[in-house]
Amino acid sequence: MSVLYYIAGIFILLWLLGLILKVGGILIYWALIIGVVLFIIGLFTGRRQV
Repeated sequence: MSVLYYIAGIFILLWLLGLILKVGGILIYWALIIGVVLFIIGLFTGRRQV
């Protein structure tokens, strides 16, 4: 499951980067926050499952 979360996170980050390149501005901060939250959730869920 951790691999799926990792791959999903990469795709989401790439998609957010695309939006940032087009729009920019506050989306950069939202992308960072969402990325950190997803990373932390992935770590906790991975540790709980294992």
